[in-house]
Amino acid sequence: MKKNINISDFKVSQNIHLKDISTNYDLDADKDKIEDALEDVCKDLAKIQNTMYAHGKYAVLICIQGMDTAGKDSMIREVFKELNARGVVVHSFKVPTELELKHDYLWRHYIALPARGKFGVFNRTHYENVLVTRVHPEYILGENLPNIHTVEDVNDAFWHERFQQINNFEKHIADNGTIIFKFFLHLSKDEQRDRLLRRLEKEEKNWKFSPGDLKERKLWDQYQECYQDAINRTSKPHAPWYTIPADDKPTARYIVAKILLDTLKTYKDIVEPELDDAIKEKLHIYKEQLKSE
Repeated sequence: MKKNINISDFKVSQNIHLKDISTNYDLDADKDKIEDALEDVCKDLAKIQNTMYAHGKYAVLICIQGMDTAGKDSMIREVFKELNARGVVVHSFKVPTELELKHDYLWRHYIALPARGKFGVFNRTHYENVLVTRVHPEYILGENLPNIHTVEDVNDAFWHERFQQINNFEKHIADNGTIIFKFFLHLSKDEQRDRLLRRLEKEEKNWKFSPGDLKERKLWDQYQECYQDAINRTSKPHAPWYTIPADDKPTARYIVAKILLDTLKTYKDIVEPELDDAIKEKLHIYKEQLKSE
């Protein structure tokens, strides 16, 4: 197996064309070996998370985006299962509630940000506001924004400003100690078809299916254009996007976990806090006190 994955193979550092990026990646290993390698990486990631929790200086925000059936839920389950539950908070963002619509579109994401020392995972993210709403601009009218009265008002200038707002939001939280990872699970249209069929053919998976999935599938090309534009406009050094080949779930999980681990290892200032010297000098006294009880 290619154990030394090069992060730069997946990191978006210049404009990309999604159609030119493969949705498959060969790790030169069978499923069992990939899953074993993932387990090892996740255990190392858990150690870093424990240190970060004690250290309390950085937060980690992991944003996961992808088309329906791209494997977001199982990605979260498998990559973070070794981490201490007290240090990981997962948020799955659905259609905005009435309360959320009374605030700006970033509000519900801002209040869900992880505290220092914790990992926050966004399953679908603030990028829904430049993806779904861009494919369906009529949804913007529900936000009741000033100067937006018709769909025609949701123009190029509107999207330019919204992308700038997102870039500013991410720059602000990065400057204040949040390490940001953004993963696009790059799925092929053929693989999505097969996964949707499995939802229909396997009774235990029927609950995952919605007729709306087929309606959105017809808009595949539009979604790909919107994803590509969003990635190109918002992949920054402080908040990079990674395009993850997602046709094979075990491979995608391993790549994501390895990117997280290898990147966090570069933060040499993430260390276990040390006891005050005065307390260290008296440790033997405290031990004797406990032993003499």
